[in-house]
Amino acid sequence: MSSTSTAGGTTARATGWVAPLCWIAVLLDGFDLVVVPTTLSGLSKDWGLSAGGASTLITVGLIGMMVGALSIGTLTDLLGRRKALIGAVTAFSVLTALCALAPNPVVFGLLRFLAGLGLGGCLPTAIAMVNEFSRGTRGGRATTTMMTGYHVGAVATSALGILVVEPLGWRWMYVIGAVPALVLVPLMLRHLPESAAYLAAHGRRPEAEEVARRYGLELEAPAATVDPHAGEASAGGAAANLRTLFGAGYLRNTVAIGVTSFMGLLLVYGLNNWLPGIMREAGYELGAQLAFLTVLNLGAVAGLLVAGGVADRIGARKAGVAWFAAAALLLALLSIKLPIVGIYLMVFLTGCFVFSAQVLVYALVSAAHPPQVRATALGWSAGAGRIGAIVGPILAGLLVGAGVAFPWGFYMFAVVGLLGAVALSVTRQSR
Repeated sequence: MSSTSTAGGTTARATGWVAPLCWIAVLLDGFDLVVVPTTLSGLSKDWGLSAGGASTLITVGLIGMMVGALSIGTLTDLLGRRKALIGAVTAFSVLTALCALAPNPVVFGLLRFLAGLGLGGCLPTAIAMVNEFSRGTRGGRATTTMMTGYHVGAVATSALGILVVEPLGWRWMYVIGAVPALVLVPLMLRHLPESAAYLAAHGRRPEAEEVARRYGLELEAPAATVDPHAGEASAGGAAANLRTLFGAGYLRNTVAIGVTSFMGLLLVYGLNNWLPGIMREAGYELGAQLAFLTVLNLGAVAGLLVAGGVADRIGARKAGVAWFAAAALLLALLSIKLPIVGIYLMVFLTGCFVFSAQVLVYALVSAAHPPQVRATALGWSAGAGRIGAIVGPILAGLLVGAGVAFPWGFYMFAVVGLLGAVALSVTRQSR
């Protein structure tokens, strides 16, 4: 039955499509986080990569995601959530499949950059859509629940790499990474509606009211502090979006959120890439090093499920500040050598707070910006964060290379978490 039917049961089923489809789109981000490290041994063997060459292949995808978040986030506000998300997933999947056919590292790197452009647009678009389809004050829970897909994708890809890379070869990982689109894109085309908030902001009031009625939503009141041309599907509309974000009404939030996101993703990517190396330097057993990464990401999923409810009760800003502060404390405490049970517990708790802190930033951004510029603001937040995602592994790698990552790596991460808390504390939460 079509998702446009008006019967109560059909409406409930249709409403239920938005969150799962966006969750799967974000899961692809988790796949992309670890797919190159997972296949790096095979890439190095086939192409004789140096350490610098391997690092370049990891970094080039992150640069693509940064550019994609900044550009496609704006396009989402101009062209619509539905078109942008379907286009981003399709582009990422096709280019990921082409990575399997890359004849050399130069072509592979170019394809990774282009795939990053597509994937970079998934996150801000999916967050905007899920928030706009959440009812009442449940935006925090909607955002954090959706972002569990990121960590599920990362853990699943790591496990899949163990089963696939050695017996079948690294190229098959990129084929498998493209397969979800064969199901996801047709489902999106059939069941993913356009956001009522987007439709209303673009003068399509009757369509917006129909979507809102069908999905049990209330249309947002228009915001006063938005450039009158913001959201228009033109070059002038894109410029108006940026004028709004960097104008008097939103400048303070824009700068503070950019700094916070930089710190947040520096922690996420720095820990995901270098936690095993730091633990090796601390003298923990080899098997435990690999388990630490799994426990860290399991903690992330648990933390996300808790953080959303807290944000809906006390506000995303207050929750985010508390989460960054707790992450800073736990990261500092990881510098203490503990028995194996104690260190596992500390790593789990650190995962609970580090990863959720950044997601609470996205929840705040979505709540604090009107629909005309919401995806642009989310794209700015994700794009600024991707710079941190590039810097984090580099800084941690330098400390590991110098032999001082334990304990100084954890001290560095703790300071980063504290700076994130301070930056987030100066934002204003308003709708």
